[in-house]
Amino acid sequence: MSLAPPVALPRKTFSTLPLVITLFCLLWSFAFVAGKIAVTDCPPLLLLAARFTTAGVLILGISALRWDVWTLSRRDVFAYALIGLANNALYLGLGYTGLQTVSAGLGALIVSANPIFTAVLAALLLNEPLTGRKVAGLLLGIAGVASIVWHRMGTGSDSVHGILFTLASLASIVGGTILFKVLAPKGSLWLGNGVQNLVAGLVLIPIALTYSDVHAVVPSARLLGTFAFLTLGGSIVALQLWFHLLKTCGATGASAYHFLMPPLGMLFAWMVLGEHVALRDLLGIVPVAVGIYLVTRPAAPSATLPEQ
Repeated sequence: MSLAPPVALPRKTFSTLPLVITLFCLLWSFAFVAGKIAVTDCPPLLLLAARFTTAGVLILGISALRWDVWTLSRRDVFAYALIGLANNALYLGLGYTGLQTVSAGLGALIVSANPIFTAVLAALLLNEPLTGRKVAGLLLGIAGVASIVWHRMGTGSDSVHGILFTLASLASIVGGTILFKVLAPKGSLWLGNGVQNLVAGLVLIPIALTYSDVHAVVPSARLLGTFAFLTLGGSIVALQLWFHLLKTCGATGASAYHFLMPPLGMLFAWMVLGEHVALRDLLGIVPVAVGIYLVTRPAAPSATLPEQ
């Protein structure tokens, strides 16, 4: 009697996705606080023009020094350029203008509503399934964010003018997310990130010089520090992680993590800027967390009948 050979058990592979999500959420949410600090010492359009141009030159310069193979076609370059205009120039140009008169916490709150609009557009344009579970999760996310926004608006510390700019910023990132999935540029995400940063910076430079006062820039250590963080942590690392999540999780799933930005944004704003956080704000985190779980939880595999 011969013994059957031992069955090799599949090895468990370590997934880096939780680490990617955590790092992305921390960098993206803290960027609201860093941006709020930076725009007090520098006009927002000048800040962003310098930030994007620097990030684009750094990325493409590092690629040239490493002798990276250029993997982007003309179509890919065009696609990344359009995405850069939406996700960089418009999203942050409008958002940073709003941050001049809106708290960092409220700015993070408004932009965190993008999963709702992204999910609807993804269902209409990208054929991403909008199941009952996802709808329930999105509604919970809306309820949690809305309760926090309603309470924060009651304090009257944020201007309507700034809120309108932030809402326009929200529309831009939703458009940029859908553009990325529709155009589906191929090639290196690293090179694509360099293209979109550089294009956004070059577009903003003449606009910034026309409508911003260069003499309003106040050189300081905090401006230099926040600029370094926004350029390296925001425009290079966080944006690279964002597009990786879009490819891995889809538009709806990746956007759902923006529901984490309100609590994290408020936490960082409280720690760094001393912005007030009430108990009601903290209670609003609960439906947000449940909503993220429902939207991003993978669907159960359908049962199949055994072969006869």
